[in-house]
Order: sequence, then structure tokens, then C-alpha cells
Amino acid sequence: MEVKVLFKGVCLEIDGVKYHHHPNGGGLVAETAKVTETAYIGPFAKVFGDAKVSGDAKVSGNAKVYDNAEVSGNAKVFGNARVYDNAKVFGNAGVYGDAIVYDNAEVFGNAEVFGNAEVCENAKVFDNADVFGNVKVYGNAEVFTDVRVSSGLLSKR
Repeated sequence: MEVKVLFKGVCLEIDGVKYHHHPNGGGLVAETAKVTETAYIGPFAKVFGDAKVSGDAKVSGNAKVYDNAEVSGNAKVFGNARVYDNAKVFGNAGVYGDAIVYDNAEVFGNAEVFGNAEVCENAKVFDNADVFGNVKVYGNAEVFTDVRVSSGLLSKR
């Protein structure tokens, strides 16, 4: 679906915060958020708070990026995924499905977090790791290289 943004001004105000449609994708961006024009914000996605989306990052579907979260590089956040607090998703990482990344967590490299997975606190998921299913990675945990973690199962690709 191609979206053409015909109006570049404020289109909506929620709790005193003004939103506009992002020129690349048409999604809602709060005046308080920083989103580069090279990033893609899909028509149903929302970026708000002091969040930052930059580079060629894509936020689409019903995904939300908010608080002080950052999504950058070629990272993709889509589906019903949420990235918030001070979390960072960057590189070629993907967060999707109903996954959430929050607190000070980081997902980067070619890592993927999806399904109902949660990554939080100071946890890191990186390299080619996959975290999915009903898994929660937290504390100072690090999941990396070719490891796959799913619903209590830990395996190597």
C-alpha cells in the first residue's frame, strides 16, 4: 500500500502533544520525537515521547516506539511490537509479532525478537540470536551468536 501524505501540518493532538504524518509512510510522529526522513513509519505505526528513529529503520504495522527508545540503522519494528523506556534496536535487528523490548535492553546485529518474547532490564540480544515464543530475557543476560531461545528451550542453530 502506497501512502501519500498530502498535509504536512499538525493532524492530531493527544493530551496536548501534537502529531504529524511522517512523509515516508504516513505514520504518526509526535512533535517531541525525532524521526529522520530516511526512516519509514508505516501508516498505522506510532512514534512518540522522546523516541528516536533514524537511518533506514522501519516501524510498521501497529508497532509503537516511545519514551526514550531508539531504533536505528536498518532495524525493523513491526506487527504489534513495542520498543520503549530506554531500549535500543539497531543494526539489522528485527522486533516483531507481539514482542516487547524495554528498560535499558538492546537488540542489535542480525538478532530477532518475536512472538510474545520480552527483552528487558539490561539484557542484550545480538549477533544472529533469535528470541521468540513466551520467553523473557532480563537482568544482565546476553543472548548472542547463533543461539535460539524459545519457551524454555535453548538451542544452537
